[in-house]
Amino acid sequence: QEQFVESGGGLVQPGGSLRLACSAPANIFSIYYKGWFRVRPGRPREVVALITSQNTANYDDSVQGRFIISRDEAKNTMYLQMNDLKPEDTAVYYCNAVPARQELWGQGTQVTVSS
Repeated sequence: QEQFVESGGGLVQPGGSLRLACSAPANIFSIYYKGWFRVRPGRPREVVALITSQNTANYDDSVQGRFIISRDEAKNTMYLQMNDLKPEDTAVYYCNAVPARQELWGQGTQVTVSS
């Protein structure tokens, strides 16, 4: 399967945490810039975090200090640790290269933050 596969979403209360995972075949996972994107209701897709193959990370201001992106090259897996979740974090989360490549989009994983 020549695309990213996301998992780990769910329903969580405000203030809670989730860890998302994203895996891909090695030839895709080796892409230098990779990131997590999200689509919130009524909004365009946005990048929330990105990481390089040298583990340099950057975050959107909306998640800075709450989300942590990481990668495990041995497992060809990228993670997004999401802490102190807010209702406005409700979205479908995807991973992809940055900039995104159309052919690599997976199904995403739904995160719902609600009490």
